[in-house]
Order: sequence, then structure tokens, then C-alpha cells
Amino acid sequence: MTIRNFLKLVEIQTKLASLFPFLIGVLFSLSYFKQINWLNTLIFFCGMLVFDMATTAINNYMDFIKAKDDEYKSNTNIIGQAKLDTKRVAFLISMMLIFSMVVGLVLVYRTGWLMLVMGGVCCFIGIFYTYGPIPLSRMPLGELFSGVTMGLGIFLMTVYINTYSTMFLYLDLSNWEFQLVGNIKILLAILWASLPMVFTIANIMLANNLCDLNEDIKNHRYTLPYYIGRETGIQLFRILMFSCYGVIIIGIIFGVYQWPMATTLLTLPIIKKNVSNFSKHQIKSKTFVVSIKNLVVFNTAQIVGLLISLIV
Repeated sequence: MTIRNFLKLVEIQTKLASLFPFLIGVLFSLSYFKQINWLNTLIFFCGMLVFDMATTAINNYMDFIKAKDDEYKSNTNIIGQAKLDTKRVAFLISMMLIFSMVVGLVLVYRTGWLMLVMGGVCCFIGIFYTYGPIPLSRMPLGELFSGVTMGLGIFLMTVYINTYSTMFLYLDLSNWEFQLVGNIKILLAILWASLPMVFTIANIMLANNLCDLNEDIKNHRYTLPYYIGRETGIQLFRILMFSCYGVIIIGIIFGVYQWPMATTLLTLPIIKKNVSNFSKHQIKSKTFVVSIKNLVVFNTAQIVGLLISLIV
């Protein structure tokens, strides 16, 4: 397997979906909590990136194994396209999962049992998103699980590993009993701050499913657009994207963000144009990239806003 084929197998270009919640989580830890742990951050980044690549590889592997359409299997899926050995692909996936597990256990040792719970839940969803007899991606749940797992899960874990000493969320295990303690105000702030990532990441999956609707039906893959219809799916795409601006405005009002986060509003003309283009045509090779552009534009603006907040 060449490096080029490996990068296609893990779809390296899609890793922005996990990179943004991570980067924003680091900056939010600095701006909201005034805390950072660079070693934990580096360890978590390595594990997160490798696990994200593993889940994408699982996705391509399972799509190849379960494909009903010979054209897709031979010419679209990277495994058939590059004539990759399925046993070698499965071994590579196993190695990436083992590496991620080891990294996760290191962070559990360094930060506490709660990391095991959060990481375990995210890993379970990540693996069974495409693996198993009825994977989550083949159900009308893909947008929900991808958005929440990456947008909230990665963001929350990034904040936690940097601020665990504040004990805003703490799991105590002793004498065969457990006690979960948390600060509701801080948890609500973190949940609210995660919503733009949840929405923009969910929109990538939604855009993908809208573009692939006819092909997915041929492969017996019944995603959300199949159940709600194409037009309703397009409306949902619009609602999720424009709701991000409401989240920022309300967040500034209630002190989740500082005023420089208002810079995200400057992206509205670009986002509006992108959403309009996608609403007209849902074509994988031409307009699917709109969802990725929206994620990059809006979340880059969030990063700029948080950086300015730290400076001022």
C-alpha cells in the first residue's frame, strides 16, 4: 500500500472535521478557563487523529464489503479502485485502533476515570458508526452521531484534559461506588460553545447523504434524506448552518464568549452564498465541497475570534 493510497483510504482531507473542535477546544480552555496543559494536548491530538483515520478506514472497508453496486465497488471505493488487499487493510485498522487505545489509557492515568468514560463512548460510536450488521451510518442517525461525537465529544475531551485540575466535571470511583460531580454553569457553557462544531460537522454528513441519495438507495443504505426527503434535507442543511450565528450572538450575551467572537458574523455573506449554491444543486463532485468550505470558513472565524479574545 502506497502512502497516497493510505491517505485516500483514511480520507485525510476530511480530518478538518476533528481538527477544528480540537483547536477551538484548546483556545476555549485558554480564554474561558485560563488554563492549558500542552503535554496532554499533544498526547490527545495524536490519539484523536489516528482514531479518526481508523474510523474512516473502517467506513471505506465496510462500504466495500457490503456494496451491492459493482460499479461502486470496482471504481469508486478506494479499496477496489487501488486493488488493496482487504486483509492488509483490516490489519492496518487494528493497529490504528490499538494505538488509539494505548494513548487513551495514558490520558486516563494522567487525568482520571472520566476520560475513560468519555473516550469509551466516543470510540464505541466511532467504530460502530460503520461497523456491524446495522451500522449507524446506514440509519437516519449519521448526522446526529457524527455531529455530537466529533463536535461535542472532541471539544469536551480537549477542554477536560486541559482543565481537569479545576474539577468542573469529576468522576470519583471508590469502594465499588461512583460519584459524578459537575458544575452545571460551566457544563452548559461548554455545551453551548460546542454547537457550531456540532452543526457544521453534521452538515458535512447531511450534504454527503443528499449528494449520494440515489447511489445509497442502490446499495441499500437508507440515510436521513431517504426518510425526510430531499427538500426537507436541504432546509435542515440551511437551518443548521445559519443557527451557528445565533449560537455566537447568544453566547456573547451570556458570557460564554467575549465580544471579539462577533467577528464570525463577517462570514455571513460567504456562508449565505455557499448555502444558496448547495440548495440549488446537490452534486458530489461539484457542490458537496460547500459543506467543507462552510466548516472551514465559520470555524476559522471562531479561531480568530478566540485568539483576539486572548490578546485583548
